[in-house]
Amino acid sequence: MSIEIQGVLTETIFKNEDNAYTVALIENELEQITVVGYMPVINDGGTYAFSGKWIKHPTYGEQFEVISYKEITPNTIEGIEKYLSSGIIKGVGPKMAERIVNKFGKDTLDIMQSNPERLMEVSGVGKSKYEKIVESFKEQRNLRELMMFLQQYGVTPAYAIKIYKRYEDEAIKLIQENPYRLADEIVGIGFKMSDSIAKKMGIDPTSPYRIRCGIKYILNSCSLEGHTYVKKDNLINDGSKILSVPKDLIDDTLVKLTIDHEIHMENIDGEICVFEMSLFYSESYVCRKIIDMASVEVKHISDNIEEEIKKIEESENINLASKQKLAIKSAAENGILIITGGPGTGKTTTINTIIKILEDNNLSIALAAPTGRAAKRMSEATGREAKTIHRLLEYSYMEGDNRLGFVKDEDEPLTEDVIIIDEMSMVDIRLMHGLMKSLTLGTRLILVGDVDQLPSVGPGNVLRDIIESKLIKVVELNEIFRQAEESMIVVNAHKINKGEYPKLNKKEKDFFFMSRKKQEDIVKIIKELCKERLPNFAKCDPIKDIQVLTPMKKGTVGMYNLNNTLQSVLNPKAPYKIEKEMKDKIFRVGDKIMQMKNNYNLKWKNKNSDEEGVGVFNGDFGYIDFIDNEEKEVHIIFDEEKIVKYDFSQLDEIELAYAITIHKSQGSEFPIVIMPISFGPPMLLTRNLLYTGVTRAKELVVMVGVEAGLKNMVDNHRIRKRNSGLLNKLRKFVDAGVIK
Repeated sequence: MSIEIQGVLTETIFKNEDNAYTVALIENELEQITVVGYMPVINDGGTYAFSGKWIKHPTYGEQFEVISYKEITPNTIEGIEKYLSSGIIKGVGPKMAERIVNKFGKDTLDIMQSNPERLMEVSGVGKSKYEKIVESFKEQRNLRELMMFLQQYGVTPAYAIKIYKRYEDEAIKLIQENPYRLADEIVGIGFKMSDSIAKKMGIDPTSPYRIRCGIKYILNSCSLEGHTYVKKDNLINDGSKILSVPKDLIDDTLVKLTIDHEIHMENIDGEICVFEMSLFYSESYVCRKIIDMASVEVKHISDNIEEEIKKIEESENINLASKQKLAIKSAAENGILIITGGPGTGKTTTINTIIKILEDNNLSIALAAPTGRAAKRMSEATGREAKTIHRLLEYSYMEGDNRLGFVKDEDEPLTEDVIIIDEMSMVDIRLMHGLMKSLTLGTRLILVGDVDQLPSVGPGNVLRDIIESKLIKVVELNEIFRQAEESMIVVNAHKINKGEYPKLNKKEKDFFFMSRKKQEDIVKIIKELCKERLPNFAKCDPIKDIQVLTPMKKGTVGMYNLNNTLQSVLNPKAPYKIEKEMKDKIFRVGDKIMQMKNNYNLKWKNKNSDEEGVGVFNGDFGYIDFIDNEEKEVHIIFDEEKIVKYDFSQLDEIELAYAITIHKSQGSEFPIVIMPISFGPPMLLTRNLLYTGVTRAKELVVMVGVEAGLKNMVDNHRIRKRNSGLLNKLRKFVDAGVIK
């Protein structure tokens, strides 16, 4: 039989952020009691009534196991002040709580609920402070109700906060009507969580909502693996297994989704394939625009490009290879051009020469790359401003459409005569769609990249598909220049790419291999290299200049374990460093972090100017500048100047970045790269993964591990095929003779 106790929560000893399991101390007039159980909404200073039973823990003694609980509004001045000063309400710390309670006494909470404008009678509460307190007080009241509702369905507090921010007071009603909407509208809540909630609510497994959501879940899962479509037969089979419903229900729903223009089906190589509609639109638009740009005549700029090239060679004291000269001539003659090549093949010199010739012929030029780090590298290499593609296209809030999007499009195109995009292997089909919409016919588009790098994180196979279509001019730079041959990083990158084993540990060179068999020993050496050996040897900053790149996330030499290890030595716990614990991670002031998904809503402000903007993107690096426990915010600086404020509920979007996966390193360049080399899944440990990791290093590569593992990666030329419809669409135009 359940019994009830009451008390004021004096201390939270432990709380699991994932499932809200809590160990806390409460006090009443008689005694101090340890309460344990799943309590998602509970705060120090609050007064609660708990239902449950007494248990005896073998180590910690008598405890009260909580089955259910509810908050009791504190009715003493001391209780109200403790509640307000607990940090639960943004803008109210201990001193402000004392001032508010001194002013209103026992009526404080009633006034905050019924006559909140009276808060401005309190010293230090202006209009903006008042609005923040009132909004937070209201949010906490409604959020508490939502969390209690969601607790019965196993939804964690962190997700409950996201749900509340999306739906506010309508949350419970909307979830009860259709829990599957959570999968579509809440970042991080997928089909599985929505389906679990629906089952507990008793929703029919054959509900049209469920089948529609399940199909979208499969399509989205495939897009996360880089695919833009799924074969219909595979989709029906997978859908039937995942949803445990007959195949004909999946087939019928596909027809309905097609009629509703939520998906598109088309024949590719004799098989019916299913596209999520936005990906189909993106591929179709990119295809048509490429055809148009390749077909239209561009403005003639010079009758004697060869003479202009010769003058630049003389003035810059350089000798361009024949392929470089071909690329320069092609940039002058074509509306759209691809320049590809590995490290040391002269891409930068080629681009700089193209820029010089085009500017000398009075053409305006814009430079861009997919990430902030890649844009910064492009600026350093060219001596000109380069922007991220999002910034070039002026990504911002569109007031008329009530959404975020690119300002630059068909109605307001880019005005420059030439657009040069670097690191094209990173550009997915959605970003390419936005770029192509911003271009008018007659604009020259020059795409630069290394087709042997890993493909984009997002869906599509843009660079490779365009090259393989043979529809537009492609110039491959393949000659390694003499100065580049001095670097073993460059030499070994090309050897790896050709399937040859790299040369290791040449004296006075920049490519080293340290042999260690046990994974624990690999981690130990990496820790020593980062903490002391490399900073002393290379006179470098251990956090900013050294980057550990690993093939995998989990395991001893995986990203998670390496980050925890490196954080402990590069940014250790200290009394003056504020921390925030999030699930199984600790974020600390000074930590190096990475954004793990695109967030188009996050606002940033330039700390050196009045410039503001929105959007932080997958793969962006930053450093934790400040943690504000009162406002429940973490301030992160990106690109050395952009300050972004993260609410605590958004911290699942970032990871420590002392070590990152090689996939996440695309588009970046680091002075020193350390790579653990061990054994693992063959589908993961591939040649082009190794090649990508090596080519991220500018000055030094240090590999630590098993040489046989390194050779296995070189031998493993497995390239995972992506289902991408762009190549098929482009080839139709080639086969039709539209472009010759």
